[in-house]
Order: sequence, then C-alpha cells, then structure tokens
Amino acid sequence: MEKVLVICDDLWHPAEVIEKGLAARTDGRFSFDIVKAAKDILTPERIAKYRLIVCCKSNNVIAANTAPWFEAGVTEVGPAELEEYVRAGGGLLVIHSGLAYNEERCPEYVQLVGSAFRGHPPRCTVHLQAALPAHPVLDGVPDFVIRDEHYAMEMTCEDAQVFLESRSEKGGVQPAGYTREIGKGRLCALTPGHTLDVWEDERFQRLFTNAAEWCMKER
Repeated sequence: MEKVLVICDDLWHPAEVIEKGLAARTDGRFSFDIVKAAKDILTPERIAKYRLIVCCKSNNVIAANTAPWFEAGVTEVGPAELEEYVRAGGGLLVIHSGLAYNEERCPEYVQLVGSAFRGHPPRCTVHLQAALPAHPVLDGVPDFVIRDEHYAMEMTCEDAQVFLESRSEKGGVQPAGYTREIGKGRLCALTPGHTLDVWEDERFQRLFTNAAEWCMKER
C-alpha cells in the first residue's frame, strides 16, 4: 500500500472534507498521512520520503489561523522546496483549494502549478468532460456531472496538457484537469473537490487514483 502525504485545511476548505473523502475510498490502494499545520511539520527531508504529495490547501496555516502558510524565513517547505521535490522525481497532485492561488498572493506557487485562480460562481451544477479522451488520467473515467464550486482558472504555463474541462451555466468552460512534467517529476491538477459528495463520488475517486498513479509514473 502506497503511503501518500496529504496537505490540507484552510479557512474555506476544512480538513474534515478531505479526511472523510479519503476514508470513503475502499480500494486499499493508498494510505494517507494527513498534515494540517504544514508550516511547523514539513521539512524538505520529510517530504522526500514520499513518492506522492497531494496538496488540498490554500495559503493559510490552518482553518483557524489565516496567516500565510508560506512565510519567508519561517516556512521550511514553500513553493521553491515543492518545486525541488518535483524536479528531483517526486509527484505532486494538486486538488481544488490547492489551486486557489493568484499572482498577488503567491506568484512562486502559481509558477509551480502553472495556473492562477480567478474566482468561482456560487456552488452549482458542473459538467466534467474529456478534453483529451486518450489521456491516461481519464482511463475508465466517463464524462460526469457534479454539484461543486466551479473554479475559473487561467493557465499561466505553455507546457500543460489540459485533459479535462468543466462547464457550468455561469462559469462557462474552464480547464478542470491538466498535467505537467517538471524536471524528473510530474504534476497533475484537478479543480473539483470542494464538497464531500464529490470526494465520495466513484468517478472522482477513479480520477484521483489515475492522477496519483500518473504522478508516480505508473501510468
């Protein structure tokens, strides 16, 4: 069973959603080490022990402390260290709130993930549809519909493969899943994941598994 580091918990995205969503998985493919207070726990040496990191955290220390997670001179694992981890061969899977960054709040992180968050309409019906049907992250994943926050994302890199798109009445068409290869490692981003219903959805769970395996070079 693959042990995966999961970083989560911020003001608008409590860790409980992620914890319950991961606990709902029944395939036994992964075990999860969940870290909330990343500023005081993570070091480059600690993250190097994992083949995969899942980031579901915007730039807050924890839900109850909205001070920045990334703080120069204090945080030992920030965007630069995450990039070094990926370039050395690590896998980084970024989901929903892990993409809620823009150039003003944290330009270094935006550069790493390759996209910037531009907002979302009120929670609504979101259609997820393949942009690259043959992409390995979509293996066995049909187009499907969820009720979620529909993230508006602007791609800021030129090397991303957008394999999944999202569509809603008020949000238009947005990139919902993409992959990048950075150095010896891989990054995958998925915008759905605000609600527990989404995390418990079998199709999203399959998407998560495929994305995780792709990041670990198993697909």
